[in-house]
Amino acid sequence: MRYVAAYLLAVLGGKTTPSQNEIEKILSSVGIEADAEKLKKVISELNGKSIDDVIAQGREKLSSMPVGGAAPAAAAAAAPAGAPAAEEKKEDKKAAKEESESEDDDMGFGLFD
Repeated sequence: MRYVAAYLLAVLGGKTTPSQNEIEKILSSVGIEADAEKLKKVISELNGKSIDDVIAQGREKLSSMPVGGAAPAAAAAAAPAGAPAAEEKKEDKKAAKEESESEDDDMGFGLFD
């Protein structure tokens, strides 16, 4: 990822096809030693391609990926209808209450007192 980021920085800097030396210079400016083989692979994959097109293709791929959100609900539904989940919620509420009580010790007054 760092090689791609450095390549993009070089492109933003005005280079249409950044060289290995230019990318290594960018990486070394932030204290990163470049792996020559990985860098060559990134350059060969991106060489001759429009960065705007590459980003657009990446967005298309990301938009087709499923986003989480239903997994916790499915896991809760699959769990036996017992007390473990309820007990965890009670423990979480107790811990939150204890935290809020300790946070109320702000110099003897609160915002809404």
